[in-house]
Amino acid sequence: MKRLSDIKVGQLVVIKSFENNEIFLKLMEMGCVPGEYIRIEQVAPLGDPIAITVSGYNLSLRLDEAQNIFVEEA
Repeated sequence: MKRLSDIKVGQLVVIKSFENNEIFLKLMEMGCVPGEYIRIEQVAPLGDPIAITVSGYNLSLRLDEAQNIFVEEA
């Protein structure tokens, strides 16, 4: 498994698990739940934040949040 923060732009991945349970509720409210597909849309010029598509809408995540999401290629 890889971390979401290590995925390249345009890649489609599936959420598998979370490392930090404290951030899990916040991410779950935003549609980031295990089994959901995520596509990396953009990375900011300095690398943080990243723009993703999840559950049919666009979302911006900081890298420290993305590091807590474990994913696999779809």
